[in-house]
Amino acid sequence: MDAYLGRRKFVLGSSLFLTQLALFHRAAAQPAAPGQIPTVDSVTIRVLIEQNHDIFLRAPSPKAVRVRRVGAGFDDFRRTLHSEWGLSLAIESKAGAEARNVLFDFGFQPSTLLNNMELLKVDPAKFDALALSHGHFDHLGGLVGFLKAQRAALKPDIRLYAGGEDNFCERKRPSGTAGHFADSGYLDRREVRGQKVEIVLCDKPTLIGGHALSTGHIRRASFEKVTPTQLVVYGRNGEIGCDPAAFAGREVNKPIMDQHWHEHGVCYNLRDRGLVVITGCGHAGVVNTVRQAMEASGVRKLHAVLGGFHLAPTEDAYVKQSVAELKAMNPDVVIPMHCSGLNFIEAMREAMPDRLALSSTGSEFGFGV
Repeated sequence: MDAYLGRRKFVLGSSLFLTQLALFHRAAAQPAAPGQIPTVDSVTIRVLIEQNHDIFLRAPSPKAVRVRRVGAGFDDFRRTLHSEWGLSLAIESKAGAEARNVLFDFGFQPSTLLNNMELLKVDPAKFDALALSHGHFDHLGGLVGFLKAQRAALKPDIRLYAGGEDNFCERKRPSGTAGHFADSGYLDRREVRGQKVEIVLCDKPTLIGGHALSTGHIRRASFEKVTPTQLVVYGRNGEIGCDPAAFAGREVNKPIMDQHWHEHGVCYNLRDRGLVVITGCGHAGVVNTVRQAMEASGVRKLHAVLGGFHLAPTEDAYVKQSVAELKAMNPDVVIPMHCSGLNFIEAMREAMPDRLALSSTGSEFGFGV
């Protein structure tokens, strides 16, 4: 009987502890109200993974951004930066003497991310938060391998900030045979939690690492539409997949076109200059993303927008309209990356050549520095 009572007290005590812990985490990750975005003095973004590494890139850049390029000349001449279809950015912001660091997206393979971080001397111990833009493998593929390799170096309480529940859904693509679909990967939350990393879903604007702000769910409020990408399955397949209860009113347990309801962007409020808005792929639209960042932050001035804009597969008229809408927002700097497309770069050269900066693996972009 005493042993039974002891076990019962242990279970009850453990349940109370876990409940209190969950409440603490929810309180610590409360959504931010409009205008509750810190002001920072500088933002520096290092491109850890892009699909190209151009050691001779000498493109002109706006005066509003400091651009540095890393080519060859590493300590070991036999090693070089790797590039792949994907994106990963190391972001450092400073407010006075206070510095905060965020790792935004993780590329396709952990080997690429780990190689480039080492060569670029990016210290994982400095990261205050991890952020995942959306649930596609070219942005999440390097995450779990990175955690397994670097968990001991990361801060004990580090968190992963992701947009919503469908980050964990399975993705599919047509296999070429009618009615059959091939896998396109998924994020298994058990693997993340197994590395003692808490997951924070940012359905609403949420502070990340003390300085950055997640846009939360991006409202579809412009001409933009989601261009065809992969298929998504709302539901579970055994222990993997996403909670179908989060997708009331949508088809579940079958592949359907992914509308990227979970994708979010990240923004910073740069002192006297305005917002620096960062997108992963911008499936919800770069214009929608910027507008959502303005609404979430309460800041109307756009200083810079950078990241993937997912305009490569779109028609010229659509691209030109996107550029025209961006021009109306009057950004000082536009830096297309990853899936933005050469068509977008050409349209920018026609409409805003003095605002355009080009990216390459190893590039560093400094704002307010």
